Amino acid sequence: MKAMNILGLAAFFLISFSCKDKATSKINNDNVEVAANRDEVQKKLPVISFEKNEHDFGTIVQGTPQETIFKFTNTGDAPLVITDARSTCGCTVPEYPKNTPIAPGESGELLVKFNGSGNGAVTKTVTLTANTEKGSESLRIKAHVNPKNGEQLAVPMKKG
Repeated sequence: MKAMNILGLAAFFLISFSCKDKATSKINNDNVEVAANRDEVQKKLPVISFEKNEHDFGTIVQGTPQETIFKFTNTGDAPLVITDARSTCGCTVPEYPKNTPIAPGESGELLVKFNGSGNGAVTKTVTLTANTEKGSESLRIKAHVNPKNGEQLAVPMKKG
């Protein structure tokens, strides 16, 4: 039994020291350099910078279509790709350069169309999915929508 333990221990040390030498000799310096360059490139990210993150259409009549453009620039150091843009409801439709790489320093536009539905104060959010560090960006539109017949909506009075 003692002989088996000693034999097992000797085999363990023999294998551990011989493997260490073989592993170091198998490192290819070219592969290490390629991996380092790949890791450096992956650190570079696009950054989407908007001129404005919110647009107020002001007071509009219900059902009156509205549009605004959100201009942006890729201020990062890698191509920007917007893969999706969605609104909180079907009354707001974003149009954007889907899956089109936008180089660092280049600009683009996102058109947001609002059909004028709702009553009173209306706020809608458009969420972009992109290859930025955060992965998503939010834009907002808002309006005060009056009924078509011209009647103002009753605003509750504050007590006090």
